Amino acid sequence: MGERIRNPKDKSNFLCPMMVMLGNHSSPPVHFWAGRYPNKIGWLVGPSGMTKTKVRKWMPYALDNDAFSAWDNGTEWDEDAYFKFLEWAAGQAYQPRWAAIPDVVTDPDATFRNWEKYAPRVEQYGWPLAFVAQDGMTPDDVPASASIVFIGGSYKWKWRTAPEFAASCPRVHVGRVNTLWRLRRCDELGIESVDGTGWFRRPEDEFAILEDYFSGKPDDQMSFERDFLEA
Repeated sequence: MGERIRNPKDKSNFLCPMMVMLGNHSSPPVHFWAGRYPNKIGWLVGPSGMTKTKVRKWMPYALDNDAFSAWDNGTEWDEDAYFKFLEWAAGQAYQPRWAAIPDVVTDPDATFRNWEKYAPRVEQYGWPLAFVAQDGMTPDDVPASASIVFIGGSYKWKWRTAPEFAASCPRVHVGRVNTLWRLRRCDELGIESVDGTGWFRRPEDEFAILEDYFSGKPDDQMSFERDFLEA
């Protein structure tokens, strides 16, 4: 693995390993990795994880909006909880890498409307803003004021269009990356960061794989191998 230019379109020649954001999971291996593999691991924290998260100086983090969780659970997204969460983050000693503006899963028109509604308010906190791309969008649809493109949307659309966004946008985050194969693919594309919670379903297996991934082992030397389910 090792450091390399993340994206050919990035004129700053920014060198950085891809960061894996493991929810706001706080088990001992996660903190161990944060010290052993700096800038390779972080947290993606949403409003629902606010009360369970203690920000640490060694753990980079970014702000999710919990729109996907609401959509996935069939519940209404909570605007008040989102802005209470932003106030919580603003009061922390260590500030987030970026904040995801509320999106509407698989609905590009509603996502654009949310950007127009919420981006000016969130911008006042001074954090880089992440635009969550949805089905049917292209890199040309990304608002000029967005610092990061967060590839959301449906599973098939996301993986079909990830190479296009990676080639066109300097900073890209991919959501819901829960298999080794997808980690490898994002790394090859020059993605800046990914998130996923599926690694905790069988931690005795997945943690061994993540350790080997962070340490840069090739696939044929991984300590544990199995057929991964897409997630």
